[in-house]
Amino acid sequence: MSKSKRLIALSCLAVLCSYSSHAQTMCMGIEEMFNLADVQSESIRAYKTGKIAADEALKAAKARRLPDISVSVSASYLGNGKIWDRDFSNAMKVDIPHFGNNFALEAQQVVYAGGAISSGINQAELRQLLAELDLQKNVQDVRFMLVGSYLDIYKLDNQIIVLQKNIELTDQVIANMKARQKQGTVLKNDMTRYELQREQLNLQLSVVKDARKIANHQLVTTLHLPDSVEINPDTTLLIQQIRTLTESNWQEMAEANNITIKQAQTEIKINEQKVKQECAERLPHISIVAAEHIDGPVTIEVPVMDNNFNYWYVGVGIKYNISSLFKNNRKIRQARLNVRRAQEQYRLAQEQVGNTVQAGYVNFLTAFTDLRTQEKSVKLADENYSITDNRYKNGMALLTDMLDASNMKLSADIGLVNARINVIYNFYKMKYITHTL
Repeated sequence: MSKSKRLIALSCLAVLCSYSSHAQTMCMGIEEMFNLADVQSESIRAYKTGKIAADEALKAAKARRLPDISVSVSASYLGNGKIWDRDFSNAMKVDIPHFGNNFALEAQQVVYAGGAISSGINQAELRQLLAELDLQKNVQDVRFMLVGSYLDIYKLDNQIIVLQKNIELTDQVIANMKARQKQGTVLKNDMTRYELQREQLNLQLSVVKDARKIANHQLVTTLHLPDSVEINPDTTLLIQQIRTLTESNWQEMAEANNITIKQAQTEIKINEQKVKQECAERLPHISIVAAEHIDGPVTIEVPVMDNNFNYWYVGVGIKYNISSLFKNNRKIRQARLNVRRAQEQYRLAQEQVGNTVQAGYVNFLTAFTDLRTQEKSVKLADENYSITDNRYKNGMALLTDMLDASNMKLSADIGLVNARINVIYNFYKMKYITHTL
């Protein structure tokens, strides 16, 4: 994470601390939420740990280039020996010094292993890259999940506002009807219908508020904020202009940034290195060896010499596994098939991402069409409600006409809010598909 992101995240935490002591609400923009999630999310932390483990695996693979050095020290009790003739007759006891000691220092440096060590290091580097890609993909997944919950809260907040306005409007109508009832121009049955509608609106408001609590809990849990904190979305979000790119632009962004495609490319390279590793098993391994030994007593002489015997050597060792010529053929063929399979999966990933981008783009355009339709619907519903209300006041419309107009207005108002948020959601979905969140 960059220093700027860390500073932003820390500032968010500082703000949160101040909020926790004074209030239970917290206004947060989408970018602020992303930066806080980079620090707080347990899922992202787990993948960061996986990245650190991959870093250590690479260091371990590079350590195979270093020489192998071993030291051994031993002390032992030696019993007396015996000497026989070849037919095991004429046994003779041989006195041996009872204290035996051994010291050995050995070193071996591989100078040629057929490319096995280099291939192992390359694989570790590629697995390190995979761990980084896994981390990046998890960040994208967490961010998209947060955007979903965040926009759900925004949608529910706006639904609450719309329902409250409609409840206020219904209360005004009921108040007017009560005044007219005293004049004898409104039946009690008409009052009951509108009171029933108010109860239905109150029920809807309660359901929406409960849904808002659930979405808020999911958000604060992911961000590891106190349960008492209530997230308030940025109120300027719907004002921002969202412009879509062309489908070809989105496709190019996906080809360059989609992590699934990058992972498939990396898997191809890993399997190619596995082929090299299996082929290396069919080649000789050459090492430089050196050793220093001190042994005592000298038991190869009779009588035994109660002395320490020191010797050293330096040389070249060659190891060749002849059985690999007929054992590794299957492994090499399997490794090459894995390369082909990885290539096919890469092409499949390209197709799937391309199809997902195309479908997402069509849905994005549909969201704009739906928004324009909902804007017209709200305008028409408002006009219809105003006309119906005037007609009803003048006794030219029935109560059922007012109820229909009121329900149409409520549905249009909520539909417009949902359409606006749906445009924003589809925009972020396109960024998620291209992994540019």
